[in-house]
Amino acid sequence: MTTYVYETIPSKAGAKPQYFEIKQSMNAKPLTKHPETGVPIRRVVLGGFGVLSSGKAGGGADSSGSSCCGPACGCH
Repeated sequence: MTTYVYETIPSKAGAKPQYFEIKQSMNAKPLTKHPETGVPIRRVVLGGFGVLSSGKAGGGADSSGSSCCGPACGCH
């Protein structure tokens, strides 16, 4: 089971959504209504995570520990 983040769909302009988590199978379709209240909801797409390492062997950070790869990336 995977935990997904959902948010309510505000019915009034300017209203803030409420966020919550629901465990579902990866094969399950996204929910459109809260299972307990029936309020309209949508699944929130969250970004993944990356692993940063220091040193050129890590493939992303230069030896100074910055996130730039050096002159080749065009930021210097």
